Order: sequence, then structure tokens, then C-alpha cells
Amino acid sequence: MSTDKQNLSSLVWAIAEILRGDFKQSEYGKVILPFVVLRRLDCILESTKDEVLNVASTLHDDMYDDARNQILYVAAGDNVKVYNLSPFTFEKLKGQDPRQLHDNLVDYITKFSGNVRDILLEKFLFTDQLKRLNEGGILWSVFERFCSIDLHPDTVSNIDMGYLFEDLIRRFSEISNETAGEHFTPREVIQLIVDLLIANDDERLTKRGIIRQVYDPACGTGGMLALTEEALKEFNDGIRVELFGQELNAESFGICKSDMLVTGHDPEQIAFGNTLVSDAHADKRFHYMLSNPPYGVDWKKYQEPIKTEAKTMGFDGRFGAGTPRISDGQLLFLQHMISKMRDDENGSRIGIVMNGSPLFTGGAGSGESEIRRWMLENDWVESIIALPTDLFYNTGIQTYVWILANRKPENRQGKVQLIDASSERFWKPMRKSLGSKRREIPDEARAQIVRIYAGFMEAQGEEDDASRIFETVDFGYREIRVERPLRLNFRVDSERLERLAEQRIFAKLEEDRQTGIRSALEKIGDGLFLNRDEFDKLLTDNLRNAEITVSAPLKKAILSSLSEKDDEADICTGKDGSPEPDPDLRDHELVPLSENYQDYMEREVLPFVPDAWVDEKYTDPRNKQVGRVGYEINFNRYFYKPVPMRSLEEIQTDILALQCEIDSLLPNFILRTPKVEYDVMKPRIYVDTSVIRGCEDVKFRKYSRLLFKAFQQEKAIMVISDVTREELLGDPENVAKIPDQVPKTQTELLKETEQARDLANAYISSGAIGSAHYNDALHVAIASLGKVDVVVSWNFKHIVNWGRIQAYNSVNRKLGYPEIDIRPPENIYHED
Repeated sequence: MSTDKQNLSSLVWAIAEILRGDFKQSEYGKVILPFVVLRRLDCILESTKDEVLNVASTLHDDMYDDARNQILYVAAGDNVKVYNLSPFTFEKLKGQDPRQLHDNLVDYITKFSGNVRDILLEKFLFTDQLKRLNEGGILWSVFERFCSIDLHPDTVSNIDMGYLFEDLIRRFSEISNETAGEHFTPREVIQLIVDLLIANDDERLTKRGIIRQVYDPACGTGGMLALTEEALKEFNDGIRVELFGQELNAESFGICKSDMLVTGHDPEQIAFGNTLVSDAHADKRFHYMLSNPPYGVDWKKYQEPIKTEAKTMGFDGRFGAGTPRISDGQLLFLQHMISKMRDDENGSRIGIVMNGSPLFTGGAGSGESEIRRWMLENDWVESIIALPTDLFYNTGIQTYVWILANRKPENRQGKVQLIDASSERFWKPMRKSLGSKRREIPDEARAQIVRIYAGFMEAQGEEDDASRIFETVDFGYREIRVERPLRLNFRVDSERLERLAEQRIFAKLEEDRQTGIRSALEKIGDGLFLNRDEFDKLLTDNLRNAEITVSAPLKKAILSSLSEKDDEADICTGKDGSPEPDPDLRDHELVPLSENYQDYMEREVLPFVPDAWVDEKYTDPRNKQVGRVGYEINFNRYFYKPVPMRSLEEIQTDILALQCEIDSLLPNFILRTPKVEYDVMKPRIYVDTSVIRGCEDVKFRKYSRLLFKAFQQEKAIMVISDVTREELLGDPENVAKIPDQVPKTQTELLKETEQARDLANAYISSGAIGSAHYNDALHVAIASLGKVDVVVSWNFKHIVNWGRIQAYNSVNRKLGYPEIDIRPPENIYHED
């Protein structure tokens, strides 16, 4: 900003000092910005005031409002769609009795055309601020200072007025940590997005007579629109830029529409309302679209019209690709923007900043994955740039800029460029933090990012090591369902008969019928059967001999109660002789789209579980092929830089040094392997679903039950989450009710929060775990945030895995969360 512009901004900013003591800092903008609008409009309309009043006096009272407005707009002149029918101007108000200033100002404001009244009265609630100024005895002082500032277009051009308004918005947003960031994106982030959008458009933008339409569906105070116009004008001062937007927050809308008014744009192109529910620009298409939609905002309260549009209109509407989870609507905004791409020679370009969730949240077939699939298979995604953390005012999380285009240059077709601009060379610390904003992207770093993007190069030098280029198919995978056979043993003993007695269908039988069935079963003896068909035949014969008939559901309950999982048992087969799958052993593998799933099975699965097979009935709803297609962009995996592991000798030396230090501090104690002593303390132990199910699994039953015995004896606190509860909903009643056996005083329930979802997504983004196992990541995240003493699980593949535990804790350390201890039950409980 030039010196003159800075001086003007500082002059207006200084007026805010008058408000100190009567208004909070976060309220300064509610006074200063409307006054700037008023003063600008007053300067514009002053010369035609008499003409407007004369014309107005000739108009009939029964004239249609639209016709009246058009006539008065012309009378007001200067191509502004504003007029004022009050006899007052700022100069005339200044000559009135100061004690009447409040009433005269209200009269002045209420005589504006409807579009200005809507901004000042409905959105800014400016009369409320005038009342406070008057009651505080400072209204005249503020008004007089504004009278001394000349904002006439001959003195302050529309472009300079835009600079002034944008600078004031930035200043007020930065001093207001209550709302900063909700409606304001840091200037350097907007500049980066704009630079990326126009980086390769030199030839198109330098022609004469160019018109470009710019749109922001969540425009806030209009910063993205203003800076895009600024950049385009610097590129070609003859370009005509038309700005469009929509905003839900009333005050932000008022600021944005005011900006349009005072800079000579059509204010009617900024609409008020919910973009996702009611698109105010439904028939428009735009050259450039930018947005910073809200992160992780729940759209439950307006889900009905969105889901109805998706279902009834499909791809003829905006949400044909799918809808994301209710807790986050970012991808709805992106789909909305894609629906507004121009289908002409120039096409459209989109720049949108979002958090990490749209990159990888949701497995194959989910709404998020299907939206990513739609974008990538249509080859619209041009580049994704990871930004540094701590850039925004109201959140320090990692954010990403997506660049999309429907007219990619030939060298980018079928490809996606990922740029990691999160490292230290792309940011510098701020001298003073503003809310969560502790870093900023300096101009030279922004230029470097744009240069990397425009060069479309991959890892050929120090600058390019932040860039990777992929085929769009590289982000796709096929989720196949891998089954393993069910193996059961059968025995008639007291414990299993007791389980049968607890079955609801058996308990409903008359007592003599229950006795008859038990008697028939006991004649089988207590031998162990390893073949289901043999036991089933013997069961059928014994029931027949006892002249007892049972329904199919009752027989199923009998077999279920008398059976247990057994790796040594024969495979259970169906009527056609094919193996029956064991639901508990079911797994899903993610096979790269470019690879044959059978080759993958031969290499990655069968060497470890030779009896596994692929369920070929598990197919993709769209292409009908085996497995479900999914897409995810695991950004951190592609830029992972492994830290060399220390040698065993170094580690051993450190351990010995620590042991010597501890020995010197505690000479009277003997070092031993620590273990949880329930008689000394009550640890908070997070139990995942596998441990609960393990209580009824012969392989895991011993230590699972010992752990629950400790809970019941009040030796430890059982911590579970609502995720655990949800996972148990489809389990047999005897399993689902296991947590209820623990006294409520020894039970703690942790909730799935947005913070937990963000942490789970961070695990996935870091490569600690795949997105197909989101719930496993969520268990670890909830436990980490709950600061439990230990997580207990039988899930050796995704949770109790040394490599994954290290990866989880690496993310926790990076984000400032405590490290998590994860163990199987057998390593937690020790018998006396």
C-alpha cells in the first residue's frame, strides 16, 4: 500500500481511539465501517442532492418501487445504484444543533434507497451504535472527524477506496480475537490463491476488452473478491472485473456489500443467505472462483434440501457426486463451485482452502471418497498445496489450497501436482501472535510457491523437492473384502448350557420343553467336536430320538451357544460345500487401482493366511467390478522423510546412563519392570471393542475376562467411548452388554468430538494408518485426548502395533498432545 493510502487508512483508524472505554475493541468495526460507507456515499451524492430531491417530488406515490428506483438512480448519477431523499448532507448536519445530531443522522440514514438501508439498518444495526455513541457523549466527536475526511471519488478512487476498506477490515479483524478468522482470511493466503489462479493465464489476461467474473460462495467480508480484482487490475488495468458473492453472516454480508457500494461495483451481485440451501446465482457461471469455506461445520440443520437436491437432481444439480458426512460441509462448497464452471473455451479456475479432511476422510464408497473420485476421474484437480500451520486467526490446524480447472493445459492433463509448502522455508514467525495466527507467508516465499507451481517440475533441485507429480489414478484404490473360513468346536458342558439358557428364544420356552432339550443335549456327552456337520447330525438325531422338534432360529441358537471359535477345528461349510466366512476374521485390503487384486492377494495376503479368499460379491456400485473403488490423497505419505534410526549401541549407552542416574537417585530401591498394580492405584484403562468381544472368544477370553474382573472389583476404571458403543450395536446381546457388568462408578464414557476427528484424520494424513481403518484411528485419538493411562486392544494389526504406536505418538507430539501407551490385555493384568 502506498504512503497516501496508508495515511488515509491511519487517519480513519485513529478515529477508533475516541471509542476506547465506551466500546470493546471487537466492536470498533461496527462503528467505523458504517461511518466510512456513509461518508463515501455522502461525498458521491452531495453534488446531485438537489436534482434527486426535485425529481423525487415529481414522482407519483403509487409508482412501482422498481421504476421509482431506476429514475432516482439516474438522477443520483455517477453510475451508482444509490440515492438519498433526506435534505441533509454531512456538511448540513454539521451546521445543525449538536444535540439534534442523533435524530438527524437517523433521519438521514432512513432516507437512503432500500439497498443501503438494508446494509446500515438490518445488517450493521447501525442505529443501535448511534444510540450508544450518543449516550456516551462521543457521537459528535466521531461525526466531526469523519466530516474532515474527503472520500469523494475525485480524491479517493474506487481502487484506493477498496484498499482503504480492506485494510480497515483486516485491522478490525486482527484486534478482534472473538471473531477473527470466522469471516476473514489472512491477506497473504488470499494473495497466494489469486497468484496460483492467474499464474499461467498471461496470454488470456493481456488482451484488450477482457471481462472476468469472479465469485466467492462464502465471501465473508469480501477480501477474496477485492484482492482478486486488485491482482487482475495490476495485470491489465483495462480489464473489467465483475464481482459476485453470497454470505450467511449478516454483519459480514453488510461489510462486503458496503465494499461493493463504495468501490463502484454492483452491490446487488452480493447476496445474503445460505449458499448451499438457496443459490442466489443459480444461473451464473464464472471465470474465477475462490473460497475459504468454514471447516468442520455441521450442516445437519439444513441437510434436508441438500440431500433432496442430490437425490432428485443428481448431476443435473450441484451434489450429484455425493454428500459428505454431516459434521463437515467443505466438499459441498467445492461441488457447488464446480457446478458453476464455464463450458467455453476459457473454462474456469477454482482456488479453495480447506483443512485435511477432504483429502482422506471417508473410505471407499463414502460420500467424501465418491466426491474425490468424481473430481479426479473428470481430471479437474490441478494442484494441492499444503500450507504451514498457525496461519489462520481462529485455528492452528494444517490447511491446503486446492486448484481446480476444467481446461487444463496439455502437459497437466491426467496429472495432479502436490506441493508441500508447510516447511520452515515457506513461513516466518510473526512479531506478535493474533489469536491462533503465529506465522505468515512472506512475499518471497509466496513467489517461490507460485514459481514451483507454474514450473510444474518434480524434485530436480532444492526448490523442487517440495513438488511431486502424480497420475490421477495413483490416488485410487480398490477395497476388496478378504474372508477367512469359520472354524468352530462344539461341546455340551455346563458353561455352554448356561449360555443357551440366557438366549432369549430358549428362555421363552416352557420349562418342560427346556428340560427336554437339555436332556437330549446331555446325551451327546461332553466330548469336544471339531466338525460342525458331525455335531449337527448328532444333535439332529438326538432331538429326533427325544421326539423334539425345533425351529430353525432355535436350532441356530443352540449351535451358537454350544460353539466356540477354534483355529484347530475343521472349516464350516455351506450347503454348496464352499467355506463359510468368519465375520470376526473379515478384513479389507486396499489394492492400488493400477494393480490386479489377485496378484496383490498372492503377494500380500496368501503367504500369511493361505486359507483366505476374496469375496467376489463385494463389488463397486458404479463399475460392477470386484471391490469398491475409493480415492484418497494421503499428502504426508508422499513427502515423508524418514529419520534415520539410532544404532542399538547408542540406545544401549543411553539406557545405561539413565539407569546409573536413577540408581544414584534411588539407592534403596531395586529396579524392576514396572507393571500396573491395582492395589496401589486405579488406572484409567481405555478398552476398545476387540477386548469386549474377546470376553466371548476362546482365543482371547482369559485375559479379557481377567481385565473385566479387575473393573468389577473396582481395581481400575474402565474407559470406553461412544464409538465403542456404536460398534457393539450389531453384536450378540451377551457381548453388547459386557460393559454394563462394570459398576457405573468404575466406568467413564468419552465422547467423539470434532477435535478427536481432526486428530484421527491427522493420523491418517501422516500415514500412521489407512483411511479404511478410520474407527481404529478414532479410538486412539479419543483415548489420547482423554489422557487415559493405557489403551487396551487385541487389534494387533492397526492398534497394538509397535510401528503404528510410534507413528501415533509422533503425531501426538507434533500437535502437543500426550503420548499414548497401548498394550494387549495380557500385558496389563498380572495375576497375584
